[in-house]
Amino acid sequence: MLVRHEAPHTVETPAAPPLLPPDHLAMMARGVSVIVSSCGHDLTPSLMRAVGSQISPQGDRITVFLNRQQSTQLLRDVASTGRVAVVFSEPHSHRTVQVKSREARLREVTADDAPALVRYLQAMQDELGRIGFAPGFAAAVLAHRFDDLSAIEFTPSQAFDQTPGPNAGQPLQGNP
Repeated sequence: MLVRHEAPHTVETPAAPPLLPPDHLAMMARGVSVIVSSCGHDLTPSLMRAVGSQISPQGDRITVFLNRQQSTQLLRDVASTGRVAVVFSEPHSHRTVQVKSREARLREVTADDAPALVRYLQAMQDELGRIGFAPGFAAAVLAHRFDDLSAIEFTPSQAFDQTPGPNAGQPLQGNP
């Protein structure tokens, strides 16, 4: 007797289109000015400049690095609420993207993060050099002690064009 075994039938759910268009994602990944914000349960805001960022190739995983001592309230708010809003802005053009999540988490910074921090500093020195600032300016603004850094990781759930002009505030949707 021959018994035929068939593989179980599975239905694949089509992947959602990417949240960020490729050109916006490339700008963010290159290394531009990054401002991180959150709020407490009472909606009181907290805000701080990041000293680095790292974006996954698909833009589905974003990590921002903050000076822990300068960001105490912001880190407390993210740990408590999971909320984060991050603005990536290109100083020479003012092109700006805002991403948000309600599922952000804190993590320790490891030696594996060091290359991303070096790349980010170099990118910001190059970017600020385009508008006349010497490399030492970016180094001073982004100065940190490695042992005082904290990382916030998240998957963005919303993205907005925040470039000044008629499209400011409009939701972004990547190309399918």
